[in-house]
Amino acid sequence: MTKTQVKFTTIRITVAALFMAMNIAMSSFGIPVPGGHLYLCDVVICTAAILLNPLEAFIVGGIGSFLGDMIFYPTPMFVSLFTHGIQALVISLFSHYILKKHPKLSAGIGVSIGVIIMVAGYTFGKAFIYSTPEYAIMKLPYEFAQGILGAVFGMLLVYRCGLKKLFNRIIVNREETIHEIKHD
Repeated sequence: MTKTQVKFTTIRITVAALFMAMNIAMSSFGIPVPGGHLYLCDVVICTAAILLNPLEAFIVGGIGSFLGDMIFYPTPMFVSLFTHGIQALVISLFSHYILKKHPKLSAGIGVSIGVIIMVAGYTFGKAFIYSTPEYAIMKLPYEFAQGILGAVFGMLLVYRCGLKKLFNRIIVNREETIHEIKHD
């Protein structure tokens, strides 16, 4: 392995770790709303999933949410692992492999499906771990609000605020340079 490949790998790991730390931090507090809280971790999960490859997205979404719950509120940590992990994986798959000529549309479809996955996963997960479907149904509007908030702000950060261009310039261009060096 050349020195350049080590730097590239280190950068990818660092970016994924940064997103995971942000996910854990956003899992630690919620915006109080009547009857519950809205957590901003979905903004980080959607943003990371649009930018990162599917494995990195799963790690950021699933393991990051699992660790955040384990530290702050452990009861739903396994629900978070699977729900946010699958949510991030699906968003990343859509963002990188579906409708490649229309990246905003494919990311939009991905985050929309991600909202459905998150709402369904938490609704069924809460009904199971708390043994009360009524509690899960009562929290349904908050799950939808959190998912939609995450999807919208994730898309805005990536496409309107220029995060995609910055990510491509810093990370993806290095990958292309390393590939060229490797094949010369």
